[in-house]
Amino acid sequence: MAQATPAAPVKRADSVSELGRSEARTAFWLLAPTFTILLLLAIYPLGQVFYLSFTNARFADPSATTEFVGWQNYRDLLSFTIRELPPELGDDGQQVVEDGVPQFESAVRVLRGDGEGRRFGVVREFSFGGNRYALGAANADFIRSVGDTLFVAIIAVALEALLGIAIALVLAAKFFGRGAMRAAMLIPWAIITVVSTRIWEWMLASDRKGLFNTLLDRLNLGTGFVDWTGNPSTQIPAIIAMEVWKTTPFMALLLLAGLSTIPSDLYEAAEIDGASKVQQFFSMTLPLLLPTLAVALVFRTLDSLRIFDAFQIMYGETRQSMASFAYFQLISAREMGFSSATSVVIFIILFVFAFLYIRLLKVDTE
Repeated sequence: MAQATPAAPVKRADSVSELGRSEARTAFWLLAPTFTILLLLAIYPLGQVFYLSFTNARFADPSATTEFVGWQNYRDLLSFTIRELPPELGDDGQQVVEDGVPQFESAVRVLRGDGEGRRFGVVREFSFGGNRYALGAANADFIRSVGDTLFVAIIAVALEALLGIAIALVLAAKFFGRGAMRAAMLIPWAIITVVSTRIWEWMLASDRKGLFNTLLDRLNLGTGFVDWTGNPSTQIPAIIAMEVWKTTPFMALLLLAGLSTIPSDLYEAAEIDGASKVQQFFSMTLPLLLPTLAVALVFRTLDSLRIFDAFQIMYGETRQSMASFAYFQLISAREMGFSSATSVVIFIILFVFAFLYIRLLKVDTE
């Protein structure tokens, strides 16, 4: 009897490879509509903004011709200089001294030109090594808007994180009326920004119609006529207070969700071992809550860097954030190219902050 020839072995590697390619093709076709929408709604407009930033395009001006200007918009936006202010001399050739304080030449006059026809605006003056200096910028308003926006974002987000952790820890405990407290906590966040800004405008009114001035007057802590939104030294703290009041509930809500994922058995074991509440917080709660806190910080920081409504409603053109500066360049000045360059700079700042957060806080690995 002839012996049967064994069947050829199936090439398993080839079949697995073909299955993988089939799944990849299926995934591609399923994701194609999403990528198409993303291309139309995000990538193309972003590319258009990058292109316009290198032109002198005008907004809503059919008679204007668009020309390529290279890096001119960015030079006009970001050029800066630091100049030493010479002493102010009197008729006798000696430096003028008033009330024991040496006087210096006007920063505006010193920054008037740089020999190339450019004019710099005064951003701020400062002293170093006994000398007086002035920081000037080709567009001082934008540099100030960057500084104000970064300051608001850093301080407000830090306060929101601290208060959010405290509120989340309180609401995570079991007590009567906890559900009502959780719902009430969200009211400031649920109010739209325009309405909340108007509320704060009333509370910060410069006379006794305002809540804060009324309280100061009743407590005999002031005259009751503090110009909170008109005084440059209190304008930014007012924005920070409003931001913290409005968005701390959002931070607390995210952290409360993170607290709910921590097993209660850990706390029971810690209490048996004699750990105090403070020790439990720093040894268990905070490390386990760190991934949620990192995500919350990323969301809130990027959102704060894009702040627009509060500055726009409360201060208009008198004090601007980065976003409101770009808005005014487009709508009021009709400088579409210059506004596009501003938007690109804002995009780069947001990208850098997001990258640093993700790398330093390890958001992508937690």
